[in-house]
Amino acid sequence: MQELLMIPGPVTVSSDVLAACSKPMRNHRGPFAAGVYARLAERLKDVFQTSETVLTLGSSGTGAMEASIVNLFSPGDRLLALPMGAFGDRHIAIARAYGAQVEVIDTEWGDKPDPQRLRDRLARDRAGEIKGVIVTHNETSTGVQADLAALARARADHPALLIVDAVSSLGATDVRMDEWGLDAVIGASQKALGGVPGVAMIALSRRAWDAAERAQMPRFYLDLRKAKTAFGKGQTPWTPPFGVLLALEQATDNYSKEGRHSAFARHARFAEAIRAGCAALGLRIFARQGAYSNTVTAVCAPGDIDHKALQQLLRERYGVVVGGGQMKLEGTILRLGNMGAIGRKDIVTALAALELALRDSGIEVPSGAGTAAANAVFARAEAAKPRVAVG
Repeated sequence: MQELLMIPGPVTVSSDVLAACSKPMRNHRGPFAAGVYARLAERLKDVFQTSETVLTLGSSGTGAMEASIVNLFSPGDRLLALPMGAFGDRHIAIARAYGAQVEVIDTEWGDKPDPQRLRDRLARDRAGEIKGVIVTHNETSTGVQADLAALARARADHPALLIVDAVSSLGATDVRMDEWGLDAVIGASQKALGGVPGVAMIALSRRAWDAAERAQMPRFYLDLRKAKTAFGKGQTPWTPPFGVLLALEQATDNYSKEGRHSAFARHARFAEAIRAGCAALGLRIFARQGAYSNTVTAVCAPGDIDHKALQQLLRERYGVVVGGGQMKLEGTILRLGNMGAIGRKDIVTALAALELALRDSGIEVPSGAGTAAANAVFARAEAAKPRVAVG
């Protein structure tokens, strides 16, 4: 049985992206490779909405999270973090591992950070002791998306660097690095861009590059100064996962042809259809209204159902693979991703399988309610498209 991958990442990739991975190996320091790096960098500038250089790292997104800490700060620096789930907590753990003092503005899981709390805390920091603010734009562990523009405005003229984990939002929703004054933006290949795992991306603002020259945290493999110098020579400082980069080159080519705003609309439409379908089946959306993610939907089944057993049933009986809960949410939610090379048919298929799995688990659900609700979302989106006059 071929599995339908509906997890928060890695995602299903298109056939041309998959084929790019299997191209013959080339010299990673030759002219062909230099062309790949240059084309990728230009396309990623459009995704990040920046004029700055976007660097690629041979790592998962967590590698770029670590790079954002070790390149910009020194041991003992005070950072302010606004976590809203497991990956926000991970960024904090990285910073603390390198000796940063991290103050946390907690947000209940399922909700998004309040920009006013950030504004108030920074206003009290008259001595400028806070050197950086760490934000998770989209939290896949809870299916929540923060209001990044509002958080950027709340930082206002405080000198703290604004560090943004955009791993699961970049390419699916607006991330305006330059316009919003973001100082470090982090992405990864295996999410909304539809590549395969193995490459992280990071871009720094001018003042972040200045901070990188002063930072005293230990760094070697993740030293972005080395990566930037090598990029200027058409190379990478270390041997890169070249097949992954070829796949990402193809994925970004596909993305550029679709267009950034069309990709935003597609992800928003798919997420809305999943939420509507799950709600029609009696599942509770874990994220608060107004905090919904455009890429991941977390849901709770009714009653005392075993979510792990439901997840296993979906995979083994119906071939639909969804994510489970992480950390304190383990065994209490399912997480459905809508990134990658999937379409309307896949979402409707996943919802039909979820209906059957709920019935198999003893939960009574209205027949066809989930697929009908999702199809209604797609029909409204289709009706709203501008009509092209003929003749």
